[in-house]
Amino acid sequence: MNRPHSLPRYRRFIFASLLLCASGGGSISSIVGQSAYEQLQAFSGVLNQIRMNHVDSVTTRQLVRAAIDGMLGSLDPHSYFLAREDADRLLAWRAGELAATGIILETIDDTPTVHAVYPRSPADKAGISPGDRLVAIDDSSVSGVTTSVIRTWLLGTVGKQVTLSLERGSVLEPDTLRVRLKYQPIKPVAIAATAMADDSTGYIRLQEFTGEAAKELEKAVQRLVGSRKAKHLILDLRGNPGGSLEAAVAVASLFLPKDVLVFEIRGRSKRVDQAFRTSRDGKFRSLPLMLLIDEQSASASEVVGGSLQDHDRALILGRRSFGKALVQLPFGIPPAGDAVWLTIGYVLTPSGRLIQRRYEGMSKERYYSLAGRGGSESDTLDAYVTTSGRRVEGRGGIAPDIEFDAPPSTPVWLSVASDSSFDHAIADSVAHSLSEATWSAQTWANSASVWEAELLPPFLRRVRARLGVAARTTPGLDRAIARQLAARVAEVRWGSDARDELLLRSDLDVSAALEHIPRLESFLRRSGSDVKSE
Repeated sequence: MNRPHSLPRYRRFIFASLLLCASGGGSISSIVGQSAYEQLQAFSGVLNQIRMNHVDSVTTRQLVRAAIDGMLGSLDPHSYFLAREDADRLLAWRAGELAATGIILETIDDTPTVHAVYPRSPADKAGISPGDRLVAIDDSSVSGVTTSVIRTWLLGTVGKQVTLSLERGSVLEPDTLRVRLKYQPIKPVAIAATAMADDSTGYIRLQEFTGEAAKELEKAVQRLVGSRKAKHLILDLRGNPGGSLEAAVAVASLFLPKDVLVFEIRGRSKRVDQAFRTSRDGKFRSLPLMLLIDEQSASASEVVGGSLQDHDRALILGRRSFGKALVQLPFGIPPAGDAVWLTIGYVLTPSGRLIQRRYEGMSKERYYSLAGRGGSESDTLDAYVTTSGRRVEGRGGIAPDIEFDAPPSTPVWLSVASDSSFDHAIADSVAHSLSEATWSAQTWANSASVWEAELLPPFLRRVRARLGVAARTTPGLDRAIARQLAARVAEVRWGSDARDELLLRSDLDVSAALEHIPRLESFLRRSGSDVKSE
């Protein structure tokens, strides 16, 4: 019988895991010259001493799980393990058998933190925002639980309610937020919005790289270019956490000519190495293109952004992206059916740059806290050049060609007010006083000064009276709140299309992008891209 399989189950797993690790814990001097089996014996000895002599009673399962999480955490920030019951819940969600809240979590400063929120999801309607820290689920603390497991706990049957406790703001003196959400079916939809940003510029928000993302995007662009006569396109990848790399290839290929390198995957094993190239001329390879990104644009979003930037095919605007360019694959762990998602490769853009942010010698908490802030100084010293010879940076995400200011942060009292529907009472009364005519909707969408005058003061008075808070604001926050209230008015009076139109017209990043249309055409001509705007 094979020796490792004669060991108890927990020792078999540790043995297999040690073979996957590039390095283990402890001092170098204590492991030099030792075989893997000798290291396993030392680990097993420590495990037994803990079980027999530690002041607190702990189970072998607890210790082994901690060891697994520790080993994976020492490798990189994105490898993780799920016990069978948690893995089954994840599979049930992907099969459409479970509903969700609309929250995408990551770990920042050792705390499960909201990375992104699905538009119009229960979490979005309750005012939960990126950066909020999850403290408890139904009064059960999530302290010490890995984010990969917590994600499966935030899945449930349709209609069932769950209460989330969150913190926002300073870690030392945080604001607290408690919301009650209903699980709802959240079907991954690639395209969140399609519209004309002005008379000649189309706008599409791509919120996730689903399996159907490229097909949905192609149809959306075709509508804008065909029936709406769009001559330029803004592709919005802000808040897009990524998804399928196959979808990333297909999306980028829509805007590139035939036989162009989209990206490469490189791993320790040569079996992982692979180059992805376009197989045909992209249908929109001649359409002037701008990409909007921010610190929540990650993974596949960055791959597409980096590829189009390297080929001088699009002007990138916004804020530096998250900085994730690692590939994970799941591996089943017998006999219980557990699973480990292990990082098996890096993604390289066509110029050869690695946009993955540095994580070596850094805690996972520190790694996530630096999202959108770039890598170390040494990371950006390596020079990479685009097709036309422009210099682009390596690690640390995608640096935009044109950088925009960050939006104002959302105070906790605003989320509480949204969850309590304070905005509904104010906005609905104004909505019912307006005409149902189309011209009235258009007038309302262009009346930012009216929003602040008619909606903001009564809303803040209600918040201060009902919540007993000062509800201090800034000019930027005033505009953001008034915009949120005005969107509610538009939806109640004229429907969801009117709401989406208003949000697009009042989006500061989109407005700033439109101002750079002349620069876009000049940039593409200078880079030699095969584009034309007529």
